[in-house]
Amino acid sequence: MADDKLKYDLRGVSASKDEVHAAIRHLDKGLYPNAFCKILPDLAAGDPDYCNLLHADTAGTKTSLAYLYWRETGDLSVWPGVAQDAIVMNLDDMACVACTDRILLSSTIGRNKTLIPGEVIASVIRGTSDFIDNMRSLGIEIELAGGETADVGDIVRTIDVGFTAFARMKRSDVLVNRIRPGDVIVGLASFGQSTYESAYNGGMGSNGLTAARHDVLAKEYAQKYPESFDPQLPDEVVYTGNRRLTDTVRVGDADVSIGKLILSPTRTYLPVLKAILNDYRERIHGLIHVTGGGQTKVLKFVKDVHIVKDNLFELPPLFQLIQESSGTPWREMYQVFNMGHRMEIYLSGSDAGKVIAAAEKYGIEAKIIGRVEEGRGEKLSVEGPFGRFEY
Repeated sequence: MADDKLKYDLRGVSASKDEVHAAIRHLDKGLYPNAFCKILPDLAAGDPDYCNLLHADTAGTKTSLAYLYWRETGDLSVWPGVAQDAIVMNLDDMACVACTDRILLSSTIGRNKTLIPGEVIASVIRGTSDFIDNMRSLGIEIELAGGETADVGDIVRTIDVGFTAFARMKRSDVLVNRIRPGDVIVGLASFGQSTYESAYNGGMGSNGLTAARHDVLAKEYAQKYPESFDPQLPDEVVYTGNRRLTDTVRVGDADVSIGKLILSPTRTYLPVLKAILNDYRERIHGLIHVTGGGQTKVLKFVKDVHIVKDNLFELPPLFQLIQESSGTPWREMYQVFNMGHRMEIYLSGSDAGKVIAAAEKYGIEAKIIGRVEEGRGEKLSVEGPFGRFEY
């Protein structure tokens, strides 16, 4: 079997997206280059005291896993979660600059009509409206502006689900990362069940799905559903695991299917972040959405510091399953997956308890998972039961 770096390359994916970052390096970084999202001048109204955010993202290859599960079981209930995945990948990025309300959404869905019937599209759209209604019930105003659904079977093998989000906010309200030595890091768990979720969340998010899908699931899916992967991929990296979607794993007191566990909708932290920012915005030095790049994401937003993460959450069952199935070295696991927390809050230790308490009101486990030290250049150390890893 190819080593892990080669497996990622052969599958056409990258945890670091180095080529993408190189391609956009020359582009303007917006009003606040160290903000988590690009901040634009207020072209909507021309007010120098305001700014605009325009953000786009997709559910990635999670749609392929949803397709497999739906074809195997006939269960349409996985499709609303895919809509949530794409929405949250936008909204939680925007929340990292303190944009947590009054957001416009527009969808872009591309499908292969011969494989994806109208009932799937209806389920995705229903998931969109249900998510928006849930957020409104928590005091977060989101409006769906419409969208486009295109039949593009020549270029989309099954289905692709994406959203674009727009918001306007005061420049004085924008949170720009200013992470500094002496800060502690509060992590918000990606797993468990928050007060606004209807079921246990495995914590997957929408990153690392290509690796998880192929490393966990059995070769039989390659024969049954060749449309679920790129036919140019070498056989040695296609569905190399030994598990079926309907196999179960024990989570607490319940048995959960592997398919449903990996397909857990990406949790939004919008409600808890809105509450935290309303009360403590001036005390927060940084917000990092742990997405592409996994635990190394923060390195893109710091300078001359050493980030130490040595008190992470106990590894959730989902990530244990992925590692055991794939044999992926732990160092790479931390670069690909969130490994148990998908949001980091950087602030003084004296304020950490208040933030942790605010998160726990929403049923989200939170704790200090590390700290920021002086450094030369940018360095990250992750330490735990599986070893010490430096990046």
